[in-house]
Amino acid sequence: QVQLVESGGGLVQAGGSLRLSCLASGFPFRSYAMRWYRQAPGKERELVAGITSSSGITNYADSVKGRFTISRDNAKNTVYLQMYSLQPEDTAVYYCNTRIDRTAYWGQGTQVTVSS
Repeated sequence: QVQLVESGGGLVQAGGSLRLSCLASGFPFRSYAMRWYRQAPGKERELVAGITSSSGITNYADSVKGRFTISRDNAKNTVYLQMYSLQPEDTAVYYCNTRIDRTAYWGQGTQVTVSS
């Protein structure tokens, strides 16, 4: 079955960096777009970044443009989110996502906490 397992979250000071990883299994990873979402307490889940399957075209939420970079390694079935210049407002649970045949799949999430 489809599995998405995130890792790399943690506590970091404002201005710091983290790299999140999402290991995928159970589907042909290289054939599907991948996305990172986040959900802060009391807020709706929002799309942070996405990357297409073949061409690797990326897109970002305005709030993270220039600070976050999404990438993928198809040989490792892994998608990454490199985060720089983290701010307290980036504090959230970050989720990996893909859609297969109109079904959305989610990982368990990884907590990112940015202290001021």
